[in-house]
Amino acid sequence: SWRQLRAQRKSPLDHGTLYVGKFHDDGTGTWLPLVHGQGALTVANGWADQSDVLIRTRQAADAVGATKLDRPEWVAVHPDNKDVYLTLTNGSGNGGAANPRANNPYGHIIKWREKNCDNTATTFDWDIFVLAGDPAYDPTVELDADSIFGSPDGLGFDGDGRLWIQTDISNSSQNLASKGYDHIGNNQMLAADTRTGEIRRFLVGPRGAEITGFTLTPDNRTLFVNVQHPGEITPAWGTPTPANPRAVSNWPDFDPGGRPRSATLVIRKNDGGVIGS
Repeated sequence: SWRQLRAQRKSPLDHGTLYVGKFHDDGTGTWLPLVHGQGALTVANGWADQSDVLIRTRQAADAVGATKLDRPEWVAVHPDNKDVYLTLTNGSGNGGAANPRANNPYGHIIKWREKNCDNTATTFDWDIFVLAGDPAYDPTVELDADSIFGSPDGLGFDGDGRLWIQTDISNSSQNLASKGYDHIGNNQMLAADTRTGEIRRFLVGPRGAEITGFTLTPDNRTLFVNVQHPGEITPAWGTPTPANPRAVSNWPDFDPGGRPRSATLVIRKNDGGVIGS
């Protein structure tokens, strides 16, 4: 396993073949190898050697016909069924079934299952888990007022199979009607039931902040969540200055003379129960 390799001061990426995904419109997919000398990746086509292929991975992926996705971010694997989930935070529209909106300011989450649940398989089946956004601006969005979100970024499962979603709406869009984000509000963290598709908002961050990175204790009773760069410039709220760094936010201390600071939250239930239950 990768843990054993790391313990031996080795990297799991030292050897092997790098693959890129092609998401077919019929809901199937293929992993395409990036191997020098195969297909389009030849000297005649401008590829010097395997190192060149690995350094220019994005261009190599284009050359073999991989699917361009709307800004991939985090990947999470379900602890039980091994389905793979990927956040696509937003994009100007790469087209195809895997990017179903020509203009995609809100992003979406895609999922796939390797053939026979074998992570060495070279084919898979895929689907859209959720289209993010606000149905007031996009009727294809199937979220209610208590679960709308945009620009999914951080992603991970807890031990019980709940999918935790964190957002990174750009400061230039936060809370702005002109960007379709006035109802969504600040960046946030949500929990999803992947069996039913139900999504519930768990927390909302301060103005100008990103919610990014989290981990739980093994018993799922203590949750650590990062709040990054609160109080940054946002057209909706203002511009902090050296004289007034708290123009947008003075979280987490709320000191009238203070300034905003990044922080890690520690969250527990009052009754000591499982987070998300």
